[in-house]
Amino acid sequence: MAGEATDHAQILASARSTLAFQQTGGRRVPGRSIGRRSAELKRQHALRKLMRASLAVGVILLAAILVGTVIGGIGIGGFMLTLLAIVGALAFFAAYPRLKIPDLGALNRGADVRATVGRTQLWLESQRADLPLPAARQLDEIGTRLDALGTQLAGVDPSEPAVGDVRRLIGEHLPGMVASYTKIPAHLRNETRSGKTADVQLTEGLAKISDEIDALSRRLAEGDIDSLATEARYLDYRYGNTLEDGTKQP
Repeated sequence: MAGEATDHAQILASARSTLAFQQTGGRRVPGRSIGRRSAELKRQHALRKLMRASLAVGVILLAAILVGTVIGGIGIGGFMLTLLAIVGALAFFAAYPRLKIPDLGALNRGADVRATVGRTQLWLESQRADLPLPAARQLDEIGTRLDALGTQLAGVDPSEPAVGDVRRLIGEHLPGMVASYTKIPAHLRNETRSGKTADVQLTEGLAKISDEIDALSRRLAEGDIDSLATEARYLDYRYGNTLEDGTKQP
């Protein structure tokens, strides 16, 4: 009876969360950024595509002018071909190259903390469609907090042990939790293990990590690196272990 009551409570809680998510207009929007760093990476990618498209259009127009000069005009047929070539080039560069989503193992590479934040945000966005609605909504809050933490860490000596621990939380443990969840077959995610489903464990785990990221940001704002190091080592220990069912300990 107790188990049934727990299941019913979880179902009701999930239903309420989903209803609130939909009523507030929180539907999943493909391509929506969860943070400033990932949005900036997308803008840079779009700008590079625009530059390539502009260069292609310039080459086409220059070719048309040269041909027209040599043969004394390109005529209506040449004009239409030039127009079609421009449209084709614009269509191609609007679709390609696609923004490359970094691999899970590459998120924490390099010394730039803000680059790690941006890559992690991009990767999390790519996984959002596979997450339960409450967890998908939490990514927006996490993305905002990652931006703040990344900006603060950029002013800290990267050789500080605490910085490495925080980077592991951002670039390894957080995405690792999501990756572990997505590996669970969809039909098993609502099965109860240790009193909770995988959906509930993921949602609770993300909520706790979001709170911990906020706590780390507050530590940095206070300038207490020693306290930050202690907190970071605790988080590294807490979130560095994976459960057998593929989710993290909430």
